[in-house]
Amino acid sequence: MDRLIYVAMSGAKNSETRQATIANNLANVSTPGFRAELASARAVAALGGPGTPTRAFVVQQISAADLSAGIFQQTGRDLDVAIRGSGWLTVQTSTGEAYTRNGSLAIDSAGLLKTNSGEIVQGENGPLTIPENTRATIAADGTVTAVDLSNPTQVVEVGRLKLVNPPDRELEKGLDGLFRLRSGENAQADAAVTLSSGGIESSNVNSVDQLVNMISTQRHFETQLKLLSTAEQNSRSASSLLSLNG
Repeated sequence: MDRLIYVAMSGAKNSETRQATIANNLANVSTPGFRAELASARAVAALGGPGTPTRAFVVQQISAADLSAGIFQQTGRDLDVAIRGSGWLTVQTSTGEAYTRNGSLAIDSAGLLKTNSGEIVQGENGPLTIPENTRATIAADGTVTAVDLSNPTQVVEVGRLKLVNPPDRELEKGLDGLFRLRSGENAQADAAVTLSSGGIESSNVNSVDQLVNMISTQRHFETQLKLLSTAEQNSRSASSLLSLNG
């Protein structure tokens, strides 16, 4: 009896975890450059020790991210950029460098270039500060220039975005949605990475697939609850029979 209860319980818990992953993907269907999370199941022994591998349950975990490209969306903004092909923008976080495909950039009140999520965009020589009363543009190689609004002939080169392209297998996605090297080191700038300006890369979440997965996961969860209910009924029936025999 307890086997049925624990199997159904672990199944219901895993369905809940999978449902949370799907919900997070759907919530970010409009987030520029977002990469969908992938959940997978892993078997773990319920009882450890030699000679007692009698039971194994399944644990759901977020194992990886879908690194396929999103769609280029034209916006016309000077500060919107999208990576062409492979590569990443570098941002600065409290734990060090991280990498994103979110190319929707903006300038804060202090002149710092940031993503629309608030991360400071990292240049090859550190954060980039845009001078006041200028119009910033970003070239295909990541070079940021500022044009004086009162004197368009005066152009200042602010710096160059740090564009990187580490192998996908060396990347892992954090809870903040940003990617980092598994080694904890910083990736080297790659001059071969280029940008398209005036647009952003969309999220790669397929909302239809995610909705289908959500319905399937909900049905799986309901099945586990029915099994728990059946186990309870069986237990009551067994107790009743034992009581009559006693």
